[in-house]
Amino acid sequence: MAATVTGLLKSWTPRVIAVRWSRYNPYYIEPEVKKESYSRKESELSAEEKAERDLKTLRPIKAAPNSITSSVFNDPVISKFINMMMDDGNKILARDIMSQTLEAIKRKQLEKYHQAPSGQKEEIECNPYTIFHQAVENCKPVVGLASIQKGGKFYQVPIPIKANRRRFLAMKWMITECRDNKHRRTHMPDKLSEELLLAYSKEGNVVKKKVEMHKMAEANRAYAHYRWW
Repeated sequence: MAATVTGLLKSWTPRVIAVRWSRYNPYYIEPEVKKESYSRKESELSAEEKAERDLKTLRPIKAAPNSITSSVFNDPVISKFINMMMDDGNKILARDIMSQTLEAIKRKQLEKYHQAPSGQKEEIECNPYTIFHQAVENCKPVVGLASIQKGGKFYQVPIPIKANRRRFLAMKWMITECRDNKHRRTHMPDKLSEELLLAYSKEGNVVKKKVEMHKMAEANRAYAHYRWW
């Protein structure tokens, strides 16, 4: 009898399992942070969604991490950019710089919008979030170079870049360009807004850096077969 009770309560007992740094066993359910999922009526749900909702009333749910939020203003790409721009753990300053950057982009685009003729106003993008995402997308490289040794000699071999690495390089180049290659008396929000607007139009030094990397990979395409090491 004791063994049977132990078997029933085994799935409910929180304990450390094989997953590293996890205090939840597989019986726990992932949290749902989207507000829309809770406001939907039961008649609008499918059979699978109804079963999942009933399951949440019976099984324990994991605690949501600090990085997850239900705010409509949350943007994981901008949060990643803020973390990369942060210096000495001063995240408040990094957030203020990002807010001022988006505000400067909005102001510049609105001035351009009001000065443009009536036929060209629809072509001007005034949403700073759209401009930011498109600028980062235009700076992402597709292929890169890896140093591979063959026969005592190192070759620069072109290799495809994963999505996370592409995003990291685009953000790193953008931040480095604004910090090192711009005038020191210009404030960081002004530098960032200027460079993001140039990247949105597929111009600027960051886009040139991406094109140069693609040209180097194209020049070393003869060593592409060394990629399978």
